[in-house]
Amino acid sequence: MKLLKLVPDNTNIQFLKLRVPFFVLSLVLIIGSWAAVAVNGLNFGVDFAGGQEVRMTFTQKQEAPIPALRELVGGLGYGEPVVQEFGAKNQVSIRVPLPEGAEDTPGAATAIGDKVIASVKQAYPDARRDGNDTVSGKVAGEFRDQAILALLAAMAAVSLYIWVRFEWQFGVGAMFALVHDVSVTLGLFALTQMEFSLQIVAAILAIIGYSLNDTIVVYDRIRENLKKFRKMEMGALLDLSVNETLARTVMTSLTLFVALIPLLIFGPPSLFGMVAAITVGLFIGTYSSIYMAGPLLIWMGVTTSSFVPTETALDRQEKIARGEA
Repeated sequence: MKLLKLVPDNTNIQFLKLRVPFFVLSLVLIIGSWAAVAVNGLNFGVDFAGGQEVRMTFTQKQEAPIPALRELVGGLGYGEPVVQEFGAKNQVSIRVPLPEGAEDTPGAATAIGDKVIASVKQAYPDARRDGNDTVSGKVAGEFRDQAILALLAAMAAVSLYIWVRFEWQFGVGAMFALVHDVSVTLGLFALTQMEFSLQIVAAILAIIGYSLNDTIVVYDRIRENLKKFRKMEMGALLDLSVNETLARTVMTSLTLFVALIPLLIFGPPSLFGMVAAITVGLFIGTYSSIYMAGPLLIWMGVTTSSFVPTETALDRQEKIARGEA
């Protein structure tokens, strides 16, 4: 039985031929994304903007009806709630955004929490109130800052790893590709105003991981080919390396895409933003590995002889003694 090949063995696509216009496009996307973030801002969820947190226990149930609660509380008009298991399986934490000025008005935030509790108890008489607390914007802001630092630390650690494993030029190329991927993702959320929550931070970390994985595969093949083809022109060598890893890239991306599309179409609304971010990141991560990470090596002066060890006078004398010179 003949095996299905998504990418033929003799594939020879000249990716690097269009590296300049694609690089310009990437710079425009990065600048445009940050401009969108500066102008529109991000629509921070309760995790990062503060809100009212209600904790409840369903005394007659083994598991809390989280999807139904999310729909019930979302219909109260306070925005998209965050409903999570909290402690035991029959305990939940329900967080809702606060209207403008509610946090500064005495009793307003607590009243919103009481309305949520009353609505849940009406639908589920066995629900017991465990808490009704206000999450201040200051605490949420500190949480947001820590999330940003976590993303920056992940990107720095990734670049350092590639720098150590390969050469500094590869580390710079990987960092630029990651900045591109994260910037475009943030620009997407700034333009669409989808809620930006902890789930989206997790999605961005997943994008960083996927992009890093794809970049390392391409870089590893480039390093192998640098040793094999000393006289090949650098652009042709990069094209060869990308084409040799293309089958693996297409298969990985297609497998993830098949898993993500049903979630994107049929999944719950609470997961839509995270799945959308990962789906977009799947494409921009592959794109940046080809058109960002690779061409930057050329522009930083990497050639087929860049990493060839320099022959010292002692090496020359030893070759003469062995009759190899």
